[in-house]
Amino acid sequence: MNLEEYFARTGYKGSLEKQDLETLTDIFQHHIRAVPFENLSIHCGEKITLELEHVYNKIVRRKRGGWCMENNQLLGWVLRRLGYDASFLGAYVFNPHQNAYATIMTHLLVKVVIDGKAYIVDGGFGVSYQMWQPMELVSGKDQPQAPGIFRFTEKNAVWYLEKVRRKQYIPNQNFSNSDLLEKKECRKVYMFSLEPRTVEDFSSQCTYLQTSPDSLFTKKSICTLQTTDGFRALIGWTLTETTYNYKENMDLVEFVTLEDEEVEKTLKEKFNITLDRKLVPINIKGFYTI
Repeated sequence: MNLEEYFARTGYKGSLEKQDLETLTDIFQHHIRAVPFENLSIHCGEKITLELEHVYNKIVRRKRGGWCMENNQLLGWVLRRLGYDASFLGAYVFNPHQNAYATIMTHLLVKVVIDGKAYIVDGGFGVSYQMWQPMELVSGKDQPQAPGIFRFTEKNAVWYLEKVRRKQYIPNQNFSNSDLLEKKECRKVYMFSLEPRTVEDFSSQCTYLQTSPDSLFTKKSICTLQTTDGFRALIGWTLTETTYNYKENMDLVEFVTLEDEEVEKTLKEKFNITLDRKLVPINIKGFYTI
């Protein structure tokens, strides 16, 4: 494992000398635009494991993506190798269908401290809730980014992340009521504490998420990738392409339904992913929003 190979994967060619916010942001943005958030292994007969070398080989050498425990673990390794003060935290994801936060800690994220200021770096959420810049860990402050306005609030040592989106323009009105569309303009994303975590803290959750019939990830085949002006998502057979701020305070959300034979080609052309095994797409309704 080496940094040069990782940066060749993400296309980052900037400076590695400074451990400052500008460099961190640049490295982070190259990652989220090159490495998809995806769970395709579950739906093509592969097991997801969290050993760092396995994650590195999957993302860097096989040019795949991964979910938060893979993407953010790799990011954390890169940042520490570069000299950043980076550590892991654990979050509980908000479920809009149950209007409640999860009861188990399933989301791994990275905290980075620069010149005494703490930032959250999360390259493993995907879709429209993927932050594009490290977020300063400060309560009650609006932090506008291209995807929308993110905000942390802190109560009794628990931190909450929420996002305010723009209005949405959907040309294909057949999808205007799709369960893939976020209905609320302000959406809770997850909650977390500042207790340091290790990758080992997520081993049982990693197994649960890829095997339980109650897991979102067994109900949906998901592949999402951030672009320079929005993001793409392939959920089951539905391809979504979102352009942020297409018009003033308006995001363009375009949907198309693929045929079986188009899925593999779309993964290659839109996400630069070639799978070793046959993917079996799945999209059980009512469990995912973008």
